[in-house]
Amino acid sequence: MGYGSVGRAIVRRLQAFETDVTVVASRAREGDDLVERVHGIDELRALAPRAEILVLIVPLTDDTRGLVDAELLALLPEQALVVNVARGPVVDTDALVEACQAGRVRAALDVTDPEPLPEDHPLWSAPGVLISPHVGGASTAFEPRALDFLREQLGAHARGEGLTHVVHPR
Repeated sequence: MGYGSVGRAIVRRLQAFETDVTVVASRAREGDDLVERVHGIDELRALAPRAEILVLIVPLTDDTRGLVDAELLALLPEQALVVNVARGPVVDTDALVEACQAGRVRAALDVTDPEPLPEDHPLWSAPGVLISPHVGGASTAFEPRALDFLREQLGAHARGEGLTHVVHPR
């Protein structure tokens, strides 16, 4: 769920394991060099019964807040894995705790709601839940990549070319 640059990178890695990947984004559209079709968020519940792994990599918006609720969790196959590397509130935490405690689903969480997760929160002891620290950029790969990106962007700006990853162009 989510098909920006990180979503595409995840798809690339999953395809190396010869998996069937279904991509869902904010709107349906033609596919690209990795997938035949990108499904819209309105199709998520219809697709959920086939999702053995649901990877969430979406921004937190009004449309994605609470997207993974009790109803969606119930539609997933038994023992499905919910991976949240998006934002904590994309998942209804109470519904996830209940589904994990019942043994219906498992979860791998890089983010939670609330965050930080209180010491006594039931997610810490729920069966099938793996919680990792939200420190994705803190690796030895970050600095060289950041410097390469900065050099590319400064060079493009000096040549009068457009910049990449512009959020609000003037």
